[in-house]
Amino acid sequence: MMAGSEKATSSGLATSTERTRVVILGAGPAGLLLSHLLHRAGVESVVVEARDREYVQARVRAGVVEHGTADILREAGVGDRLDREGLPHGGIELRFDGEGHRIPMSDLTGRHITVYGQQKVVHDLTEQRLADGGDVRFACGPARIHDVDTAEPSVTYTLDGEEHRVVADFVVGCDGAHGSGRTAMGPAMSALEKEYPFAWLGILAHASPRVDELVYASHERGFALYSMRSTEMTRLYLQVPSSDRLEDWPDDRIWEELSVRFSLGGEPWSPTRGEIFERSLAPLHSFVAEPMQRGRLFLAGDAAHIVPPTGAKGMNLAIRDVALLAPAMAKQLTDGDESDLRTYSERALQDVWRAEYFSWWMTTMLHRFEGTAFDRRVQTAQLRSVVSSRAHSTALAEAYVG
Repeated sequence: MMAGSEKATSSGLATSTERTRVVILGAGPAGLLLSHLLHRAGVESVVVEARDREYVQARVRAGVVEHGTADILREAGVGDRLDREGLPHGGIELRFDGEGHRIPMSDLTGRHITVYGQQKVVHDLTEQRLADGGDVRFACGPARIHDVDTAEPSVTYTLDGEEHRVVADFVVGCDGAHGSGRTAMGPAMSALEKEYPFAWLGILAHASPRVDELVYASHERGFALYSMRSTEMTRLYLQVPSSDRLEDWPDDRIWEELSVRFSLGGEPWSPTRGEIFERSLAPLHSFVAEPMQRGRLFLAGDAAHIVPPTGAKGMNLAIRDVALLAPAMAKQLTDGDESDLRTYSERALQDVWRAEYFSWWMTTMLHRFEGTAFDRRVQTAQLRSVVSSRAHSTALAEAYVG
């Protein structure tokens, strides 16, 4: 990367101007993997992250890695720790009416998922980018995107009192739902959204999982999910009203509610208890940006789409986005062939909408809505159809493993 001149802005800050091929906003899985894949194709990039490195690597997000996603990480040379420490799962359990029903995904599809926390994926990718001499800049604060409809888009940010400007061939927004990437799309983007009338209360606990695979529970008092992040750490979720606050849910209430919703045979079934060291409340919603590109600006990951976590698709979609975008961008920058880049949005959105459908389907089938007794009977009939029909079980398994 070649540095340019410095000049004073109207705000009095010195501006340092640099040039690179691609500026990537966001050092999450999408941004870091995109930078890594471009590097392997001989294309330089700069990653600009608003938060500091410690925060980025500590934030807990997704934990399910699809079969195909794991293959992408392995092929990129960043799957060693995933294979060592990840927990392969060949099935999931659907629990309702006090009964548990296993969906044997590996038997039905020949593929499996791996439980491996998103923060570990971020750590692996960060370490690889820095080992390769990659330019990853943390704690840059809010970035601003300029001139995306020209041949020289740029990004500016302020660090330690100095304003920096990076000019590039392309800018990619991998900076999430509230980042500058989505905002810079302006009127070129249509926002397609759906809000759900509840939230997920999520906890992390120092507790060995009582089960070997994820359990999705549909109960008259609401949905619950039993997940894990390791053999010593449990991840659990409860469906709660959107109006609830964290202080409404002390530890004892959380554990008691989980034992009720995971009940089997009419009896409470309690997860292994342990210290709850993190908790969060997240409203459920769906979002899709159409298109995912404007001029020299491209979106990937949560900047372009949000799915309810019920289908475990968020991180996997982000990784598939950049697995499409990286070779298309490299092809244009190295060979001058922009055919794949022009169709990036169209191709990515086909996969996005399949994932949106599956996440919506899982959410509506498993959660308690303010419906009638008829609606609840239909939900139960749907669940029984899934667990009793090999064709329906296979359809769920194929969508889940990716």
